[in-house]
Amino acid sequence: MGKLNIPEHVYDVIIIGGGPAGLTAGLYASRAGLRALCIEGASSLSQITVTDHIENYPGIPEGINGFELIERFKKQALQFGLEVASRDVTFMKETTWDDKQGWKITAGGNPYEALAVILATGAYWRKLGVPGEDVFAGKGVSYCATCDGPIFRNRDVVVVGGGDTAVQEAIFLANFAGKVTIVHRRDRLRATKILQKRAFANSKIEFAWNSVVEEIWGKETVEKVKIRNVKSPGVTGEIPAAGVFIFTGLTPKTEIVRGIMDLDHRGYVIADANMQTSAKGIFACGDCIKKRLRQVVTACGDGATAAFSAQLYIEELKGESY
Repeated sequence: MGKLNIPEHVYDVIIIGGGPAGLTAGLYASRAGLRALCIEGASSLSQITVTDHIENYPGIPEGINGFELIERFKKQALQFGLEVASRDVTFMKETTWDDKQGWKITAGGNPYEALAVILATGAYWRKLGVPGEDVFAGKGVSYCATCDGPIFRNRDVVVVGGGDTAVQEAIFLANFAGKVTIVHRRDRLRATKILQKRAFANSKIEFAWNSVVEEIWGKETVEKVKIRNVKSPGVTGEIPAAGVFIFTGLTPKTEIVRGIMDLDHRGYVIADANMQTSAKGIFACGDCIKKRLRQVVTACGDGATAAFSAQLYIEELKGESY
Protein backbone atom coordinates (compact mmCIF):
# COMPACT_ATOMS: atom_id res chain seq x y z
CA MET A 1 0.00 0.00 0.00
CA GLY A 2 1.40 3.44 -0.97
CA LYS A 3 1.81 6.40 1.29
CA LEU A 4 -1.32 8.45 1.92
CA ASN A 5 -1.07 12.12 1.01
CA ILE A 6 -3.23 14.26 3.27
CA PRO A 7 -3.41 18.02 3.93
CA GLU A 8 -1.28 19.29 6.83
CA HIS A 9 -4.29 20.51 8.82
CA VAL A 10 -5.74 17.00 9.08
CA TYR A 11 -5.24 15.32 12.46
CA ASP A 12 -4.43 11.65 12.79
CA VAL A 13 -7.18 11.28 15.37
CA ILE A 14 -9.79 13.51 16.98
CA ILE A 15 -11.14 12.46 20.36
CA ILE A 16 -14.59 13.76 21.24
CA GLY A 17 -14.95 14.02 25.03
CA GLY A 18 -12.61 15.05 27.84
CA GLY A 19 -13.50 12.58 30.57
CA PRO A 20 -11.39 9.63 31.81
CA ALA A 21 -11.91 7.63 28.59
CA GLY A 22 -11.19 10.53 26.25
CA LEU A 23 -8.12 11.80 28.10
CA THR A 24 -6.68 8.29 28.43
CA ALA A 25 -7.21 7.81 24.69
CA GLY A 26 -5.48 11.14 24.13
CA LEU A 27 -2.56 10.15 26.33
CA TYR A 28 -2.04 6.84 24.53
CA ALA A 29 -2.54 8.31 21.06
CA SER A 30 -0.11 11.19 21.66
CA ARG A 31 2.46 8.93 23.30
CA ALA A 32 2.31 6.71 20.20
CA GLY A 33 3.32 9.69 18.07
CA LEU A 34 -0.09 10.43 16.60
CA ARG A 35 -1.19 14.03 16.06
CA ALA A 36 -4.22 14.03 18.33
CA LEU A 37 -6.84 16.60 19.27
CA CYS A 38 -9.24 16.19 22.17
CA ILE A 39 -12.41 18.27 21.84
CA GLU A 40 -14.09 18.54 25.22
CA GLY A 41 -17.57 19.98 25.57
CA ALA A 42 -17.62 23.66 26.51
CA SER A 43 -21.10 23.33 28.04
CA SER A 44 -20.92 19.83 29.51
CA LEU A 45 -18.66 18.31 32.14
CA SER A 46 -17.64 14.72 32.62
CA GLN A 47 -19.81 13.07 35.28
CA ILE A 48 -16.68 12.30 37.30
CA THR A 49 -15.81 15.98 37.77
CA VAL A 50 -18.78 16.43 40.09
CA THR A 51 -18.00 13.35 42.20
CA ASP A 52 -16.84 14.34 45.66
CA HIS A 53 -14.77 11.29 46.52
CA ILE A 54 -13.38 8.38 44.47
CA GLU A 55 -11.97 5.67 46.69
CA ASN A 56 -11.71 2.72 44.29
CA TYR A 57 -9.30 4.03 41.66
CA PRO A 58 -6.19 1.80 41.81
CA GLY A 59 -3.06 3.36 43.22
CA ILE A 60 -4.80 6.13 45.15
CA PRO A 61 -5.79 4.42 48.43
CA GLU A 62 -6.49 7.72 50.17
CA GLY A 63 -9.13 8.59 47.56
CA ILE A 64 -9.38 11.66 45.37
CA ASN A 65 -11.84 14.32 44.25
CA GLY A 66 -13.20 13.70 40.74
CA PHE A 67 -12.23 17.12 39.42
CA GLU A 68 -8.66 16.71 40.67
CA LEU A 69 -8.37 13.28 39.06
CA ILE A 70 -9.46 14.67 35.68
CA GLU A 71 -6.95 17.50 36.01
CA ARG A 72 -4.21 14.93 36.61
CA PHE A 73 -5.30 12.98 33.53
CA LYS A 74 -5.23 16.13 31.42
CA LYS A 75 -1.84 17.30 32.68
CA GLN A 76 -0.29 13.93 31.89
CA ALA A 77 -1.84 13.76 28.40
CA LEU A 78 -0.69 17.30 27.58
CA GLN A 79 2.87 16.32 28.48
CA PHE A 80 2.82 13.87 25.59
CA GLY A 81 1.61 16.50 23.12
CA LEU A 82 -2.17 16.11 23.14
CA GLU A 83 -3.96 19.20 21.85
CA VAL A 84 -7.18 20.22 23.63
CA ALA A 85 -10.03 22.42 22.41
CA SER A 86 -12.99 23.43 24.58
CA ARG A 87 -15.93 23.41 22.17
CA ASP A 88 -19.18 21.54 21.64
CA VAL A 89 -19.25 19.18 18.67
CA THR A 90 -22.43 19.76 16.69
CA PHE A 91 -21.93 17.79 13.49
CA MET A 92 -19.76 15.16 11.83
CA LYS A 93 -19.66 13.57 8.40
CA GLU A 94 -17.42 11.54 6.13
CA THR A 95 -14.77 13.17 3.97
CA THR A 96 -12.02 11.80 1.72
CA TRP A 97 -8.39 12.39 0.70
CA ASP A 98 -6.69 10.30 -1.98
CA ASP A 99 -9.91 8.30 -2.13
CA LYS A 100 -9.42 7.31 1.53
CA GLN A 101 -12.18 7.94 4.01
CA GLY A 102 -11.78 10.33 6.93
CA TRP A 103 -14.04 12.44 9.10
CA LYS A 104 -14.94 16.12 9.22
CA ILE A 105 -16.17 17.50 12.54
CA THR A 106 -17.81 20.83 13.32
CA ALA A 107 -17.23 22.16 16.85
CA GLY A 108 -17.95 25.67 18.05
CA GLY A 109 -18.57 26.64 14.43
CA ASN A 110 -15.05 25.56 13.46
CA PRO A 111 -14.24 22.67 11.08
CA TYR A 112 -11.74 19.94 12.00
CA GLU A 113 -10.68 16.89 10.00
CA ALA A 114 -9.08 13.61 11.01
CA LEU A 115 -8.26 10.16 9.67
CA ALA A 116 -9.93 8.56 12.68
CA VAL A 117 -12.27 9.55 15.50
CA ILE A 118 -12.52 8.27 19.05
CA LEU A 119 -15.94 8.88 20.55
CA ALA A 120 -15.80 9.40 24.33
CA THR A 121 -18.86 11.58 24.85
CA GLY A 122 -20.04 9.93 28.06
CA ALA A 123 -23.57 10.10 29.39
CA TYR A 124 -25.82 12.38 31.44
CA TRP A 125 -28.26 11.73 34.24
CA ARG A 126 -31.70 10.60 33.18
CA LYS A 127 -34.66 12.73 34.23
CA LEU A 128 -37.68 11.37 36.09
CA GLY A 129 -40.13 13.14 33.82
CA VAL A 130 -42.51 14.01 36.65
CA PRO A 131 -44.42 17.26 37.31
CA GLY A 132 -42.24 19.84 39.05
CA GLU A 133 -38.89 18.40 37.96
CA ASP A 134 -38.20 20.99 35.28
CA VAL A 135 -40.02 23.79 37.11
CA PHE A 136 -37.76 23.46 40.15
CA ALA A 137 -34.50 22.71 38.36
CA GLY A 138 -31.97 24.86 40.20
CA LYS A 139 -34.60 25.64 42.81
CA GLY A 140 -34.27 22.44 44.80
CA VAL A 141 -34.00 19.84 42.04
CA SER A 142 -30.41 18.80 41.37
CA TYR A 143 -28.39 16.08 39.63
CA CYS A 144 -25.15 16.91 41.47
CA ALA A 145 -24.80 16.53 45.23
CA THR A 146 -21.24 17.86 45.20
CA CYS A 147 -22.38 21.02 43.45
CA ASP A 148 -25.47 21.75 45.52
CA GLY A 149 -25.23 19.75 48.74
CA PRO A 150 -23.87 22.54 50.97
CA ILE A 151 -26.91 24.69 50.09
CA PHE A 152 -29.10 22.32 52.09
CA ARG A 153 -27.24 22.46 55.39
CA ASN A 154 -29.53 21.28 58.24
CA ARG A 155 -32.46 20.86 55.81
CA ASP A 156 -34.19 17.66 54.72
CA VAL A 157 -33.51 16.28 51.24
CA VAL A 158 -34.58 13.35 49.07
CA VAL A 159 -32.29 11.19 46.94
CA VAL A 160 -33.95 9.20 44.15
CA GLY A 161 -32.23 5.97 43.09
CA GLY A 162 -30.62 2.87 44.57
CA GLY A 163 -27.35 2.39 42.68
CA ASP A 164 -23.77 3.24 43.63
CA THR A 165 -24.02 6.91 42.71
CA ALA A 166 -27.33 7.49 44.49
CA VAL A 167 -26.16 5.86 47.72
CA GLN A 168 -22.71 7.46 47.64
CA GLU A 169 -24.24 10.89 47.09
CA ALA A 170 -26.77 10.27 49.88
CA ILE A 171 -23.87 9.54 52.25
CA PHE A 172 -22.17 12.74 51.10
CA LEU A 173 -25.37 14.77 51.58
CA ALA A 174 -25.73 13.43 55.12
CA ASN A 175 -22.71 15.58 55.99
CA PHE A 176 -24.84 18.68 55.41
CA ALA A 177 -28.53 17.80 55.52
CA GLY A 178 -30.70 17.35 58.54
CA LYS A 179 -32.13 14.14 57.06
CA VAL A 180 -31.69 12.26 53.78
CA THR A 181 -34.47 10.00 52.50
CA ILE A 182 -33.57 7.56 49.74
CA VAL A 183 -36.56 6.80 47.52
CA HIS A 184 -36.07 3.51 45.65
CA ARG A 185 -38.49 1.54 43.52
CA ARG A 186 -37.33 -1.80 44.93
CA ASP A 187 -37.08 -3.27 48.43
CA ARG A 188 -33.29 -3.47 48.36
CA LEU A 189 -30.45 -1.34 47.08
CA ARG A 190 -28.48 -2.07 43.92
CA ALA A 191 -25.34 -0.35 45.26
CA THR A 192 -22.24 -2.28 46.27
CA LYS A 193 -22.27 -3.87 49.73
CA ILE A 194 -19.76 -1.49 51.28
CA LEU A 195 -21.87 1.54 50.30
CA GLN A 196 -25.04 -0.16 51.55
CA LYS A 197 -23.38 -0.87 54.87
CA ARG A 198 -22.36 2.77 55.27
CA ALA A 199 -25.81 4.04 54.33
CA PHE A 200 -27.63 1.70 56.73
CA ALA A 201 -25.25 2.71 59.54
CA ASN A 202 -25.83 6.43 58.99
CA SER A 203 -28.46 7.73 61.42
CA LYS A 204 -29.33 10.62 59.07
CA ILE A 205 -30.34 8.33 56.19
CA GLU A 206 -33.83 6.87 55.92
CA PHE A 207 -35.47 4.81 53.15
CA ALA A 208 -38.75 4.84 51.26
CA TRP A 209 -38.80 1.34 49.74
CA ASN A 210 -40.87 0.16 46.75
CA SER A 211 -41.62 3.78 45.94
CA VAL A 212 -41.42 6.15 43.00
CA VAL A 213 -41.69 9.92 42.83
CA GLU A 214 -45.02 11.11 41.45
CA GLU A 215 -44.54 14.86 41.76
CA ILE A 216 -42.13 17.45 43.11
CA TRP A 217 -44.12 20.23 44.72
CA GLY A 218 -43.46 23.67 46.07
CA LYS A 219 -44.21 27.36 45.67
CA GLU A 220 -41.00 29.29 44.91
CA THR A 221 -38.72 26.35 45.72
CA VAL A 222 -39.13 22.63 46.48
CA GLU A 223 -41.14 21.95 49.62
CA LYS A 224 -42.13 18.30 49.35
CA VAL A 225 -42.02 15.15 47.22
CA LYS A 226 -45.11 13.10 46.51
CA ILE A 227 -44.43 9.35 46.23
CA ARG A 228 -46.40 6.23 45.26
CA ASN A 229 -45.88 2.65 46.42
CA VAL A 230 -45.32 0.43 43.36
CA LYS A 231 -46.59 -2.72 45.11
CA SER A 232 -49.70 -1.00 46.42
CA PRO A 233 -50.50 1.67 43.79
CA GLY A 234 -53.24 3.19 45.90
CA VAL A 235 -50.80 3.93 48.69
CA THR A 236 -49.24 7.38 48.35
CA GLY A 237 -47.31 9.64 50.63
CA GLU A 238 -45.47 12.91 50.97
CA ILE A 239 -41.92 13.61 52.13
CA PRO A 240 -41.15 17.16 53.26
CA ALA A 241 -37.90 18.20 51.57
CA ALA A 242 -36.07 21.31 50.47
CA GLY A 243 -34.05 19.46 47.87
CA VAL A 244 -34.40 16.50 45.51
CA PHE A 245 -31.29 14.82 44.10
CA ILE A 246 -31.98 12.51 41.15
CA PHE A 247 -29.67 9.60 40.26
CA THR A 248 -31.81 7.09 38.35
CA GLY A 249 -29.58 6.06 35.49
CA LEU A 250 -27.75 7.44 32.50
CA THR A 251 -28.59 8.47 28.96
CA PRO A 252 -25.66 8.28 26.52
CA LYS A 253 -24.56 11.45 24.71
CA THR A 254 -24.72 9.97 21.24
CA GLU A 255 -27.01 12.35 19.37
CA ILE A 256 -24.25 13.45 16.98
CA VAL A 257 -23.64 9.90 15.72
CA ARG A 258 -27.23 8.78 15.20
CA GLY A 259 -27.46 7.50 11.65
CA ILE A 260 -23.67 7.20 11.41
CA MET A 261 -23.14 4.01 13.44
CA ASP A 262 -25.09 1.24 15.14
CA LEU A 263 -26.66 2.08 18.51
CA ASP A 264 -28.66 -0.14 20.83
CA HIS A 265 -32.28 0.55 21.81
CA ARG A 266 -31.16 2.91 24.60
CA GLY A 267 -28.81 4.89 22.36
CA TYR A 268 -25.51 3.36 23.50
CA VAL A 269 -22.85 2.84 20.84
CA ILE A 270 -22.26 -0.79 19.95
CA ALA A 271 -18.49 -1.38 19.90
CA ASP A 272 -16.48 -4.60 19.76
CA ALA A 273 -13.67 -5.67 22.08
CA ASN A 274 -11.27 -3.43 20.14
CA MET A 275 -13.61 -0.44 20.59
CA GLN A 276 -14.35 -0.45 16.84
CA THR A 277 -17.85 0.77 15.91
CA SER A 278 -19.81 -0.10 12.80
CA ALA A 279 -18.52 3.12 11.17
CA LYS A 280 -15.13 2.82 9.50
CA GLY A 281 -12.47 4.79 11.33
CA ILE A 282 -14.58 5.56 14.38
CA PHE A 283 -13.80 3.97 17.73
CA ALA A 284 -15.76 4.50 20.94
CA CYS A 285 -15.01 4.19 24.65
CA GLY A 286 -16.29 4.99 28.12
CA ASP A 287 -19.86 5.60 29.25
CA CYS A 288 -21.24 6.17 25.73
CA ILE A 289 -20.78 2.51 24.73
CA LYS A 290 -22.90 -0.51 25.55
CA LYS A 291 -21.16 -2.36 28.38
CA ARG A 292 -21.72 -3.84 31.82
CA LEU A 293 -19.59 -1.77 34.20
CA ARG A 294 -19.31 2.04 34.08
CA GLN A 295 -16.42 3.09 36.30
CA VAL A 296 -13.43 5.40 35.89
CA VAL A 297 -11.07 2.43 35.71
CA THR A 298 -13.06 0.71 32.94
CA ALA A 299 -13.34 3.99 31.02
CA CYS A 300 -9.55 4.31 31.12
CA GLY A 301 -9.14 0.77 29.83
CA ASP A 302 -11.59 1.47 27.03
CA GLY A 303 -9.73 4.65 26.12
CA ALA A 304 -6.35 2.92 25.94
CA THR A 305 -7.79 0.16 23.76
CA ALA A 306 -9.54 2.65 21.47
CA ALA A 307 -6.31 4.63 21.01
CA PHE A 308 -4.29 1.53 20.17
CA SER A 309 -6.93 0.33 17.70
CA ALA A 310 -7.02 3.79 16.11
CA GLN A 311 -3.22 3.75 15.86
CA LEU A 312 -3.23 0.44 13.98
CA TYR A 313 -6.02 1.69 11.70
CA ILE A 314 -4.19 4.96 10.92
CA GLU A 315 -0.87 3.20 10.25
CA GLU A 316 -2.60 0.89 7.79
CA LEU A 317 -4.39 3.81 6.15
CA LYS A 318 -1.08 5.66 5.71
CA GLY A 319 0.69 2.58 4.44
CA GLU A 320 2.93 2.50 7.48
CA SER A 321 1.71 -0.70 9.14
CA TYR A 322 4.40 -3.11 10.30
